[in-house]
Amino acid sequence: MINKIGQLFIVGYKGINPSDEFLRFFVKERIGGVIFFEDNANPHYHTEKHIKQFLSESECIPFFAVDQEGGRVCRFRGAPAEFDSPSNYADAYNLELYSEHFERAAYYLQSLGLNLILGPVADLNLDDQNPCLKGRTFGKNPARAIPFIERTIKIAHKCSLLTCPKHFPGLGASVIDPHHELARADYDYQTFLNREGIVFQAAIAAGCDMIMTTHLILPRIDKEPATVSTAVVNNMLRGTLKFDGIAITDDLLMEGARVMGDYGERALKAFNAGHDILLFGQNFRVAQEVVTYFKKAYKNGLLSEDRLTNSLERISGIKSKLTVPA
Repeated sequence: MINKIGQLFIVGYKGINPSDEFLRFFVKERIGGVIFFEDNANPHYHTEKHIKQFLSESECIPFFAVDQEGGRVCRFRGAPAEFDSPSNYADAYNLELYSEHFERAAYYLQSLGLNLILGPVADLNLDDQNPCLKGRTFGKNPARAIPFIERTIKIAHKCSLLTCPKHFPGLGASVIDPHHELARADYDYQTFLNREGIVFQAAIAAGCDMIMTTHLILPRIDKEPATVSTAVVNNMLRGTLKFDGIAITDDLLMEGARVMGDYGERALKAFNAGHDILLFGQNFRVAQEVVTYFKKAYKNGLLSEDRLTNSLERISGIKSKLTVPA
């Protein structure tokens, strides 16, 4: 079991080429997936080459993940991968144009070897002062946003891509960017059910594979940030919304996660709160330290055998859907 702990991690690297050190870490620890950023993704053929390299050295198919939301959050630049901001399609309520552009991008990304879209953004644009979500949402009205989210999931699955709506339980009511500090919002549980919860419930009903949480504290629901909150992950996501897919953290390198402890502490707390996958962006040396931390925690009884088994089963169940691209 201890040798499978690396499956709990999706990790990135800096630059166009993964270093030999990264490749050794990826192989030795059987890392569960790789996330690609803009400096890894352009020109596109490099990504395709590296995905084939990762595949050739993996015992099972890793997740190859990317934030390709449209607009300013497009890691792969240029046609046919790049498309307009979600907010622009939503403002015009042009679902068919969005579908055409997203499907073109999705087919192309899959042809490169990508298999996981970290999206769609299921947040509602509830405060125009929110710098993190500018242009990234499908508006503030759940009834208008949901058709775009459902269509994204449907098209992605048609193109053999997994989907991961974000950022649970909903970042739209905050004006703080969790990349820089812990976000905060004041809505209560009933408001969540009537607003954000409706959107995520629709994404779950549409068959999304994962859901990403965010570094957000909701003091009227729990004193702990969502990333490390059993109330948010187990009670709200698993219990209320009946989601049994993979729960993944937002990037644990973000400044918004700093208040949850050092890297090992925040990762272990997030896992014990109910997450299955822990995301570390472009500092894989931190991820190396955290994998070692997890192994020690397992040996010391701080990592439950049942908890680990449940997450590994969820991960292997989702990975059974993946196929190697032709």
